[in-house]
Amino acid sequence: MDELRTRDEPGSANESESRNLSEPITVDGKAGLSDTATDHDVVLVDFYADWCGPCQMLEPVVETVTAETAAKVAKIDVDANQKLATEYGVRGVPTLLLFTNGELVERLVGLQDEAQLRSVIEEYA
Repeated sequence: MDELRTRDEPGSANESESRNLSEPITVDGKAGLSDTATDHDVVLVDFYADWCGPCQMLEPVVETVTAETAAKVAKIDVDANQKLATEYGVRGVPTLLLFTNGELVERLVGLQDEAQLRSVIEEYA
């Protein structure tokens, strides 16, 4: 009985586990991106830089989309992953790539609004 009560209490381990499932994940390297893209049906990849103003403006939108859609969001720092960014043709940040079943299906460059991101994700979800 006590176990059931604590499981349903705010701040319990199960609540934090479910919240972690909807948080963006940080990806480093090609293998990490490949694993993430194949492990989830729909993955929105956010190539960003800490110094980028539009990236900072996009962050709350990405967090909302992560929490409220079927897409898993992966964040890739272009400064730490320059080779990976080059491989995917990222020439400016923010750049968002959408993968479905491990395949690249959409590319969005620049600041995007929430409605646009939701529309693209829903098209493939």
